[in-house]
Amino acid sequence: MTVPTLPSALIDAVQHSLEAWCRKASETLQQAVSPPPIHFDLKGKSAGQALLQPGIIRLNPILLLENQTEYFEQVIPHELAHLLTYQCFGRVKPHGAEWQYMMEKVLGIPAITTHKFDVQSVQGKLFNYRCQCRSHQLTIRRHNKIVRQQAQYYCRYCQQPLTPT
Repeated sequence: MTVPTLPSALIDAVQHSLEAWCRKASETLQQAVSPPPIHFDLKGKSAGQALLQPGIIRLNPILLLENQTEYFEQVIPHELAHLLTYQCFGRVKPHGAEWQYMMEKVLGIPAITTHKFDVQSVQGKLFNYRCQCRSHQLTIRRHNKIVRQQAQYYCRYCQQPLTPT
């Protein structure tokens, strides 16, 4: 799957949104908050990712194209809150009380930890497996680990090993 080229207007809109969230944080925290760099290179089912040490936000370009409003209202501030939490409190639980404080009190939005986007367009190939009680679908990564005999997966309900169908 190739990474789509994002329209420059959308990239500008993301940057403006991030700047607006930084202004809001600056006002609430009463200290300057500079917009971090944004990379549009995240793959898979994750909407966004905050890299704490370099202070970078990574966004999934495919999910961004498909869910623009939600990105501006939830994903961008969510990732910014991770960076702000790290700057103010150091290394703490990713969605702990400090991050929730940043989301709700500083940025003024609900502290939602996961997205509910349709991920079919970014979902990788799944492989069918069975145990004694049900069928399972494994990602290509887990499937390949089984094939290379690097891992064995078990059903969390019946505790039996998963076998290919």
